[in-house]
Amino acid sequence: MTAPASGKTRRNTSCMKTLLITITLLFAIFLLPTATFAHQPRIVKENPTVVTLPEVSKAYYGTLDGKPAVYTIRSEKAFALYVGVLVPDIAGQKKDVSAVILKDGKQLALLDSTNFQWKTFFEEFGRDTYWKGPEYKAQADAGTYEIRVTSANNDSKYSLAVGEIETFDFKEGMNALTLIPELKKDFFNKSPIDFILSPLGWGFILIMFVLAFISGFIYRALLKRFARNTTHGASKNIGTNDRMVRALIGTVLLLIAITTTWSPWLLFFSGFAFFAALFRAMLIKSTALQSQAL
Repeated sequence: MTAPASGKTRRNTSCMKTLLITITLLFAIFLLPTATFAHQPRIVKENPTVVTLPEVSKAYYGTLDGKPAVYTIRSEKAFALYVGVLVPDIAGQKKDVSAVILKDGKQLALLDSTNFQWKTFFEEFGRDTYWKGPEYKAQADAGTYEIRVTSANNDSKYSLAVGEIETFDFKEGMNALTLIPELKKDFFNKSPIDFILSPLGWGFILIMFVLAFISGFIYRALLKRFARNTTHGASKNIGTNDRMVRALIGTVLLLIAITTTWSPWLLFFSGFAFFAALFRAMLIKSTALQSQAL
């Protein structure tokens, strides 16, 4: 006959369920609403660039290197075509980026920067400011399209927006988290730490820390269970100096993460180090409360 679960086991199970529900809510609160209203970011690595799913909103970030940047679209059916030109609002940036749209080799539209009143635009997803330039929007027939981005000296930074259907999934959310710190540093000339001001940034830290604490509780539970079968029992809890070292490690890992690549692994192990530092303090407080209750 199976022995009934102890009160402590039931409390641990209830705690785990609560933590899992919490992290699900954190993903929903911090990642999904913010990502829903953003372009899917792309850093341009090649020229020409093939645009897939042209109706889905994407933002291509690049710097002209002495020649036009070319984007190609091939569609076998009619689609809604949207093209917009933006440049970062940073010192020394010129508002001279234009684009020409061609269909089957013939000019369809010209987005001329010289005769356009540029306006500032604040994008909440990455919390960055742009100069918003000319746009083109039309129902396009099936065919081959080419977008050529140029500037006066073909040396300007630019962002080319293509498509208007704003959609994000988990993969795109993780891709954005990877690219935004790089864009902060190389495109907007900012420190990646600026990303922490975005709900997506500090929400990401919170999520990774919750995951780390869940993993820490599971690790401690497994360690205690397997230690019962050993001659020495569970290992002794770490002392004050060890806790301070782990807290310092957690702080250093966190600072490295938010000032460089925002690596999820660095954030996770930072949270795990903080868990190791805090667990003993929580255990001492819990033991004291139980003693008072008795």
